Amino acid sequence: MTVTAEHAAWFADTFTKIVDNVGQALLGKAPVIRLALTCLLAEGHLLLEDSPGTGKTALARAIAASVEGTHSRIQFTPDLLPSDITGTNMFDQSTGKWDFHRGPIFASIVLADEINRASPKTQSALLEVMEESQVTVDGIRYAAARPFMVIATQNPVEQAGTYRLPEAQLDRFLMKTSVGYPDRENARKVLAESARPDRSKALGAVISQQAIAEMCDVVKDNHVDGAVVDYVLDLAEASRADDDVTIGVSTRGAIAMVRAARVWAAAHGRNFVLPDDVKELAAPVWTHRLILSPTATFGGATAEQVIARMLQAVPTPANQA
Repeated sequence: MTVTAEHAAWFADTFTKIVDNVGQALLGKAPVIRLALTCLLAEGHLLLEDSPGTGKTALARAIAASVEGTHSRIQFTPDLLPSDITGTNMFDQSTGKWDFHRGPIFASIVLADEINRASPKTQSALLEVMEESQVTVDGIRYAAARPFMVIATQNPVEQAGTYRLPEAQLDRFLMKTSVGYPDRENARKVLAESARPDRSKALGAVISQQAIAEMCDVVKDNHVDGAVVDYVLDLAEASRADDDVTIGVSTRGAIAMVRAARVWAAAHGRNFVLPDDVKELAAPVWTHRLILSPTATFGGATAEQVIARMLQAVPTPANQA
């Protein structure tokens, strides 16, 4: 289905309403909320690397409440088992049958808190559901919710006893960003209303799950000009050729950019993607996908610097509708 100007206007208006609603729970964090909703509507997943107490749980709850969805929180610990996430079959003596008891992964918005504290075996329990929106237990497939998004968090400090996410799993997150601390004005508001620290519990839905699914379907056909596709490919190839990079942007990473850019453009009321959309999303979509060489890391190089070089070196195509 071709995305018309009217579709884009409706999408942008609805997107803004959801951002404003979530913003009541997460004060002063509209840019982060927009990125999170872009992940949701592109049917991707979000990785948050942030200090404790910055509102990651509130973000997940507020999004779930705004889209009339369900929310679950999984605290990842070293003793967490894969079945604690996916669920397990249990024998019912009254019926003489095995019944599947669904785990917390069967929610619209799943917060995987401190994902790097669980063992690699448990982390891998998320791979299938993140990629295919389904869980297989004892050979039987169970569909995940729709909308469905995993918001995983990592603590940038206290690395003792943690398990670094493998590159293959990092690549399955559409974006990586951080919430960060609020500015002083919003921090004062939070402290003044500390009697109700979790504002997300008071939020109502502004859109139904069915309407969110329709938004996901509509935006898949948002127009991406061939020049923009080539621009994404040129940037991906530039990342692989950079002297500081061991592993650059994969084909999955390039696809993720196009998916995210379609949503980002529609959220701005456009039924076509601009090169500027790619530039704005380059850091959150690609930073976590770049693996720098040990020499570059030791020398202080960062993925953000590599992306900045890419954007500067690769010519920007002329904007076309």
